[in-house]
Amino acid sequence: MRKPKGVIEVFLQPGELYFSDRYTRLRTLLGSCVSIVLWHREALLGGMCHYLLPTSCHPDHKPDGRYADGALHQLLREIRMSGTHARDYRIGLFGGGNMLESRNRQHIGQRNVEAGLALLAAHGLACHAQDVGGEGYRNLIFDVWSGSIALRHPNPQHVANRRNEASSS
Repeated sequence: MRKPKGVIEVFLQPGELYFSDRYTRLRTLLGSCVSIVLWHREALLGGMCHYLLPTSCHPDHKPDGRYADGALHQLLREIRMSGTHARDYRIGLFGGGNMLESRNRQHIGQRNVEAGLALLAAHGLACHAQDVGGEGYRNLIFDVWSGSIALRHPNPQHVANRRNEASSS
């Protein structure tokens, strides 16, 4: 989708997250990492994280965007600070690819996906769209002004556990 005037583009590196308004396009590149994308249709607010691991092995760690639990904690804090409620957001989960061609069904990408889904469920939040698993990486673009999510898989043979529902429905 064409970018309106005044929109900033933010590229998320692993461990980063960003929450903003309608004047934002968020991008990232995912391998075994996972992004949780949240979009509020009426307020035109949204956020995205890019986490690397399911959880920290340190029980007393501060919320850290490198871990699923810390990244979601930080996104939920941003939502509260905006005066909106998490249950009013459309939520998508993307990534978790098998990057090392592991035959192990519990590779890190799969564990990242499971952690994200479990955390959303624990907070009473539904996942409305997902494109997870498979082989290789994904380019992810999220336009906060429209809720549009674009995914590109460089490998046309990509086979993923895929359930896509339009983020703007």
